[in-house]
Amino acid sequence: MIALLLIFAAILFASVFLNRISFKIGVPVLLLFLLVGFVVGLGVDIIGNVDASRLVEFGCTVALIFIMFYGGFGTRWSSAKPVAVEAGLLASVGVFLTAGITGLFCHYALGWSWVKSMMLGAVISSTDAASVFSILRTRKLGLKNNTAPMIEMESGSNDPCAYMVTVLMLAVANAADPSSTTHVTVWYALWTVFSQLVFGAVSGLLIAWGAAFLLKRYKFAADGFNTLFIFAVAIAAYALPNLVGGNGYLSAYIVGIVLGNTEFEGRRPLVGFFDGVTSLMQIAIFFALGMMADVHRIPAAILPALAIFAFLLLVARPAAVFSVLTPFRKYPANQMGFISFVGLRGASSIVFAIVTITQVLPGARPLIEGGGVDIFSVVFCVVVISILAQGTLIPFMAKKMKMVDENADVMTTFSDFTEQSEATFGRFTVGEGSKWAGHCTKEMTLPDGMVLVLLRRGNKTLVPKGHTYYEVGDEIIYCTRGFREDTHQHLVRDVVEPNSRWIGKTIKEYPYKDGMVFVMIERDGQSIIPTADGMTRFCAGDVLYIYRQQL
Repeated sequence: MIALLLIFAAILFASVFLNRISFKIGVPVLLLFLLVGFVVGLGVDIIGNVDASRLVEFGCTVALIFIMFYGGFGTRWSSAKPVAVEAGLLASVGVFLTAGITGLFCHYALGWSWVKSMMLGAVISSTDAASVFSILRTRKLGLKNNTAPMIEMESGSNDPCAYMVTVLMLAVANAADPSSTTHVTVWYALWTVFSQLVFGAVSGLLIAWGAAFLLKRYKFAADGFNTLFIFAVAIAAYALPNLVGGNGYLSAYIVGIVLGNTEFEGRRPLVGFFDGVTSLMQIAIFFALGMMADVHRIPAAILPALAIFAFLLLVARPAAVFSVLTPFRKYPANQMGFISFVGLRGASSIVFAIVTITQVLPGARPLIEGGGVDIFSVVFCVVVISILAQGTLIPFMAKKMKMVDENADVMTTFSDFTEQSEATFGRFTVGEGSKWAGHCTKEMTLPDGMVLVLLRRGNKTLVPKGHTYYEVGDEIIYCTRGFREDTHQHLVRDVVEPNSRWIGKTIKEYPYKDGMVFVMIERDGQSIIPTADGMTRFCAGDVLYIYRQQL
């Protein structure tokens, strides 16, 4: 037990320090952990051990749940909404096209059976969001024409469809086993698709609504319990839909995107927390891939994997992307080409490959392992090649395809973007002998970029005006560059989105709560102090600074 704990601690330390090395040499850190797992697993054949394989499957499934959940939780809906239709089509139609085209290649070019070919196509049909955005965030690559939100949403939401196709192909394979009672018909396939999508989506929406209701209204006993609550919600979001045949991964993603864009106490710090958790989960999955790889089967899988990777990169993925996006007539060829290129294969492909090992029945196993090479070994090689070849070249290809926008901030794609704003609050007290005592605001010289937003005098809360005089003991709250939400001062920041119902309404019409004061509006780079009569109107894009007094 002590040895296992030390190994786990060593992995965590390595994840911290290898990230820095990864950034310098341009190789994704996940590849390094995959290689570590491969080295540890040399000589250990756990693929043949069903119990061990099922244990690994369980661990990787849990890890993928949190990866899917964070894929939604970390997405900023206001940024993703303009491209939601396109991203949704890429995540569904694009996955089916990628799986089908790749399956055709494996059958006709490699001579594999139809079942094995389509199974391989299904397993590697989805893309890995976390790997791509790890690169975009560390390299701070701003992309043109809403490309970053589209990649984020597509990659974060295409795993459910890939899983659904994998489940269908497993049913087809298992139907060949003499002990199987499953008969795959057209109606069976249609019902599987319907139940997976509808029950998964409805379950996700209901769970998200219930969780959001509790997070807004329930007072947790201590800090940190809201995190445990969301952990439980993420797991339940996967498990409950599966009881009725729904897609648990789709449900987890929907719950994530709803909660990630719902305001509740302590939400923004959770984005960074789950980012760390997701990184750990990815490390676990890639470590498991390395551990389960059979060194004796890898050589036979290299050439087929190279052929499949090249076909995916040059034919299957571009065909899917161009087929989906071309009808919109607003995406240039270089943008569609770049979206095609960043379709890395990663964590989900690994988990689905492990599922094929554990869920296929003995009588059906020759269908997906025949021909001298097994699917798992091919996926291992494809993932390694994809991360090594594509992952390291993403920054180069972004510049080569003229997709880099120096004025765009990739961080706006994430739901914790407000933490990156450039305004902060501070305070000071007017003491004896202070130059503020006995003078009014207009007599004082304030530094550039500083705005007085609040005056606290005893039990009174006032908004400073030009003619406001200050007394000893007054507490003055000011705003400068470098904002972070300060829960001690109860000053919060909000944005009037383009579709907000408050556009054109006055502050006076806003539903006030006790102790709430609008202290400043930032509009087009200008700082506006609301008028005392509450007739200042909201405009799209306004950044609101609100004081909320603790009761």
